Amino acid sequence: MAHPEFHPPLADDLIDRAIRRDPAAIRAITTQHNRRLYRIARSILRDDDEAEEALQAAYMHAFAALSTFRRDASLGTWLTRIVMNEALGRVRARRPAIRIETGRALLAGQVIPFPTLAAVADPERTMAQRQIQSLLEMAIDELPAVYRVVLVARVIEEMSPEETAVLLGLRPETVKTRLHRARRLLREALERQAGPHLMNAFPFDGWRCERMTQAVIEKILSRP
Repeated sequence: MAHPEFHPPLADDLIDRAIRRDPAAIRAITTQHNRRLYRIARSILRDDDEAEEALQAAYMHAFAALSTFRRDASLGTWLTRIVMNEALGRVRARRPAIRIETGRALLAGQVIPFPTLAAVADPERTMAQRQIQSLLEMAIDELPAVYRVVLVARVIEEMSPEETAVLLGLRPETVKTRLHRARRLLREALERQAGPHLMNAFPFDGWRCERMTQAVIEKILSRP
């Protein structure tokens, strides 16, 4: 039986094809990881447009260096490390005085694959649900960074305490403590338990996902 971290032949073939700039392979990789990587970038940058720009820039770096990917970890781990570095670089550029504790916690980041399915946008979503989602996203944005990134990883991406500890270079006990504090802050801000609605926060699907994928493919194929 293969080790659980080994890449199946299909995944390796997809990576090999992407190295050769096969548009279908590039599309498959970006579509699979878009939402997850976007959410991580946005949890650091707290801005939709800047997170999208950071994700696109990170993809360009990643695909340019894809031939150096050693495949001894998951592709998701490798891509997320690049996205986090890109997002953190933008934070440092706009706010050089970022707290040492926050920077250390984020820079230590690694992440494992996020096996979630992209949700189809629901055109019948009610106004009340949209308002709740908007309030929730604003409340998350107001959380201190050390709590915000833990909340995104644990609740929105449904990572385990151990996986989140790897992401942020923390002890699992610290992850649990920060998640508890993050939820308490959200309850105070929203005066209600908003957990069931968190999976709809910061979506990155539909036309936005397609736009990102198409932009990355066009830039890669235009390289000399």
